[in-house]
Amino acid sequence: MSNKLSNTRNMGFIAHIDAGKTSVSECVLFYTGRTHKAGNIDDGNTVLDWMAQEKERGVTIVSAATSCEWNGFDINIIDTPGHVDFTAEVERSLRVLDGAVVVLDSVAGVQPQSETVWRQANKYNVPRMVFVNKMDKIGADFDIATQTLVDRLSANPVPIQIPIGAEDKFEGIIDLVEQKAIYYKIGDELGHIDKTTDIPEDLKSKAEKYRSNLIEKVAENDEEFLEIVFSGEEFENEKLKSAIRRVTISNAIIPVLCGTALKRKAIQPMLDAIGAYLPSPLDIPDIIGKEYKGGDTALTRKPDDNEPFAALAFKTVSDPYIGRLIYFRVYSGSIDAGAGVLNTITGKKERMGRIVKMHADDREEIKKVSAGDIAAAVGLKDTSTGHTICAEDKPIILEKITFPEPVVAVSVEPKLKAEKDKLQEALLKMAEEDPTFKVAYNDETAETLISGMGEFHLEIMVERMKRELNVECNTGKPQVAYRETITSNSRAEGKFIRQSGGRGQYGHCVLEVEPRKSGAGFEFVDSIKGGSIPREYIPAVRKGIIEGLNTGNLLGFPVVDIKVTLIDGSFHDVDSSEIAFTIAGSMAVKDAIKKGKPVALEPIMKIEVTTPGDFLGEVIGDLNRRRGQVSETTSIIDTQIIKGSVPLGESFGYANTLRSLTQGRASYSMEFERYDELPKSILKDKMSDQSTSND
Repeated sequence: MSNKLSNTRNMGFIAHIDAGKTSVSECVLFYTGRTHKAGNIDDGNTVLDWMAQEKERGVTIVSAATSCEWNGFDINIIDTPGHVDFTAEVERSLRVLDGAVVVLDSVAGVQPQSETVWRQANKYNVPRMVFVNKMDKIGADFDIATQTLVDRLSANPVPIQIPIGAEDKFEGIIDLVEQKAIYYKIGDELGHIDKTTDIPEDLKSKAEKYRSNLIEKVAENDEEFLEIVFSGEEFENEKLKSAIRRVTISNAIIPVLCGTALKRKAIQPMLDAIGAYLPSPLDIPDIIGKEYKGGDTALTRKPDDNEPFAALAFKTVSDPYIGRLIYFRVYSGSIDAGAGVLNTITGKKERMGRIVKMHADDREEIKKVSAGDIAAAVGLKDTSTGHTICAEDKPIILEKITFPEPVVAVSVEPKLKAEKDKLQEALLKMAEEDPTFKVAYNDETAETLISGMGEFHLEIMVERMKRELNVECNTGKPQVAYRETITSNSRAEGKFIRQSGGRGQYGHCVLEVEPRKSGAGFEFVDSIKGGSIPREYIPAVRKGIIEGLNTGNLLGFPVVDIKVTLIDGSFHDVDSSEIAFTIAGSMAVKDAIKKGKPVALEPIMKIEVTTPGDFLGEVIGDLNRRRGQVSETTSIIDTQIIKGSVPLGESFGYANTLRSLTQGRASYSMEFERYDELPKSILKDKMSDQSTSND
């Protein structure tokens, strides 16, 4: 068992959009014998980008799982999207992976979404390697791409390979560990190795310089290897390999490799490196969870078949043929198909049903899963993303996965009135699959609103409903998901008294509210003394406060970053009830917000525009018109990179504007950064628009 586990690698490919993750994954499947032909994004025949929209648009939309074998290693791979709108797919994949390969474009180096996925990998402490892809591309520069890891991510990259040539003269790599040169046939697009030789004379001094740097960086971070180096004795490459493995797993260094997935060069050495340097389930710390219904006592589970079964569901998919499919990662123990499990989030007992190993959208049925495995189950009716499933007699709650809140909303209605129920069903199905896709119903306007991470995200979801669930709908204009908050402390009371013959209703509470730091969220403090409100009614007051915070006084958006303290109140022996205190809590908090100098908050997006230098003035001018702020501009040869921020409300339709300003030669990426106060003049316009539409 431990031998099987030590040769298991649960890893993913993560990167900015268009860095070549899916192409790298397709090459991996080809070389490991999983497929007979490496798929090509341009030809629309990739295995991992299996959805129709993915093939048409050439972008990954959902993370795809597969598994393969290489030199005795069982490798479970998750290929993740690079587009910022699908960041939830990366978040949930990194939560269950042991290691990752970050794919960088050799010309652009670290790009905005590379920074996002890097932060996500840091959050879960995932050891990673970097593969500098597209070494055959015009402008390819291995050293500059590696340096961007230091400049933009404060990482500690250490090349373990260096390229032989670049652009159309890229002919192979030098392996600094084995001290060998691997040459590929020029003009051959199937990645055949031409020859493996000793390092040629003209590259010896360069290779020695890089190898010295490698040995020095590894020794700095590994005492065992430092002693070997200090002793001055010759050491075998295996000793260096073991040391690189240790410092990679401890996240002290980031090994850097290079190649080109399109021409299939240097993919096999990368596969060797995945086996040699990325962690197995035995190398990562034991998973820690909490007691079920027992407070905050920490429980530990080891990656061992003899431990109690514990797994985390990280993805929900509605499969047209077999129904709900729940992807899960097993952290400890093993389980057979058909066995019973406990969901410690819902408290319900469930049956595993069938267990399948996924290969993109194909399934291979298996009888049993063990510690370290990633699989999917059919039959878990009440299990969703982030839920823990475990042995009924040894329950545990594993840490949930947190997702960002959606920032864009659009209204949807069915094209045919008769399909209203069908639309609702489809929306709920999609919301269950994607935690960043939310569905809400606006009573005042009788509209159904869907929210997501961006225009592209919502466009894809509407298209998926049409294709996969056969539901066509009309969509309104994109709306910004504003938030509201207060800027000063205030105090208010809520009294709900109804007397209408027989038993009445009585609820009374006094609240103090104060603003919290941006992003701090909601906090409720119970400061009731002397029983002025009985204990059993406090949760009802809290519930009312939360309901009251759902719609602010200014634009009707949720109120955030606020602390509410319940300081006083009164009750009636006969007439008081939970519902009365819920209404009183809601009334009090709404009044307190009104007195607390409320402000509206708008989402601000971080933007990076890459444009030819000729159009720099026009691009910056347009950003200024959109209330954007430019923080820096840098140039690479004749290309300008503009970094800054822009309010989301001003960014709709930006792709078309940028295209026309730059003759289609510029590109941009955008991601959510923070909430900022909406200028008073714009708030006034929004409020008058709202009152006009209500009239």
